[in-house]
Amino acid sequence: MRAYHDLEWGAPQHDDRALFELLCLEGAQAGLSWRTVLEKRDAYRRAFHRFDIAACAAMRDDELETLRADPGLIRNRLKILSVRGNACAVLEVIGASGSLAAFLWQFVDDGRPLRNRWRAAAEVPASTRASERMSQALRRRGFRFVGPTICYAFMQASGMVDDHLVHCFRHGVAGDAGAGPDAP
Repeated sequence: MRAYHDLEWGAPQHDDRALFELLCLEGAQAGLSWRTVLEKRDAYRRAFHRFDIAACAAMRDDELETLRADPGLIRNRLKILSVRGNACAVLEVIGASGSLAAFLWQFVDDGRPLRNRWRAAAEVPASTRASERMSQALRRRGFRFVGPTICYAFMQASGMVDDHLVHCFRHGVAGDAGAGPDAP
């Protein structure tokens, strides 16, 4: 968990494949701990073609059904099926917006990371107006497992929002948008 925090969490991500992976993993986490998902991440990468968007969109029903028996995955049928459905939705977003990154980063000011100034973990919200807007936009485009709380966790993980506490060595390192404590 420490290595994930120190090296990955909150680093601004603009690569469509990596954003798709994060979105899928955040959706898989619903109702579970992030530690559980992180421990299963390598199995997810193997099962879902390293989150190659086109390959995931082309997965057959029988392939997906087989994955339900994989103990390395969270074997919830709807979560497994959502990877293919979300991959198809991503391809449509890329066709309309040019990239998944361009579409997702529009939910933060000027496409730059928003930096909050939280002093305690209890101050960090579960969702925000921006994550609610992102959730609504994704749902309209057919995405699943993208509620406002999942979207906010995704925004944090992908570096759209810097929610490292002010005393954390990572606070402000990724971006300097200067957002206030109620942003986004």
